Amino acid sequence: MNSNHHNYLILLGTGTSHGVPVLGCTCPTCISDDPHDHRLRSSAYLVYQEQHFLIDTATELRLQALRERIFKVDAVLITHQHADHISGFDDLRCFNQLQERTIPVYGNQATITGLKSNYAYIFDHKVQLGGGKPQVELFTVESEFLVNGILIQPIPVWHGELLVYGYRIGKIAYLTDCSRIPEDSLAKLIGLELLVLGVLRYHPHSTHLHLEAALDLIKRLKPDCTVLTHVCHDFKHAILMQELPSKVMLGYDGQRFEVR
Repeated sequence: MNSNHHNYLILLGTGTSHGVPVLGCTCPTCISDDPHDHRLRSSAYLVYQEQHFLIDTATELRLQALRERIFKVDAVLITHQHADHISGFDDLRCFNQLQERTIPVYGNQATITGLKSNYAYIFDHKVQLGGGKPQVELFTVESEFLVNGILIQPIPVWHGELLVYGYRIGKIAYLTDCSRIPEDSLAKLIGLELLVLGVLRYHPHSTHLHLEAALDLIKRLKPDCTVLTHVCHDFKHAILMQELPSKVMLGYDGQRFEVR
């Protein structure tokens, strides 16, 4: 993590809301000794044109940042307000201390409202007057926006009945929890070098893509490379990798991609 001259994305976590292994489960994936089958909650870290973006503050953010030696966060992009995507939010205060400045946080209206509700002690001075808490500035975004000169495109997708965001930066797009992508959003996903896509399991699910639906989508979008993330214990890494078509792979925690 010591080079500012390359653009790269790191998958900090690739698991679903339970993580893998799942508590109390003895399925082949959960008892696997393959480190690729051990999945923290999903989030990513993107270094792009010398800016450092954290996508979601997953439950194990502290462990992920320690593992990857992450010391800088210029901005945080939140996909939505579900617990597995924001439960590490308080750990942003360590980056405040390292950088000695406030960190901007971006999301849609429901996400920003959810952060204020879940972390009232950060935003309501009557709840907590002192003590360590993140120094962040929240921004509600409804269309493309700039962060230090870099264009960020929110990609609205349906997560069941909840409208959440994926994000596109350059030729990289990151979409975790989605069950359906509107036509307007599909148009924003053409010409990708790297697509990171949430795919929960083999069988259909009400709020997430399953494998067959995801592969149909990938055929339509034709990215140079697709990486599956936000996966449950249905997928054993070594087995699924043999089943996937070319240019599609199952992601794993700590996986790093250099991007142009």
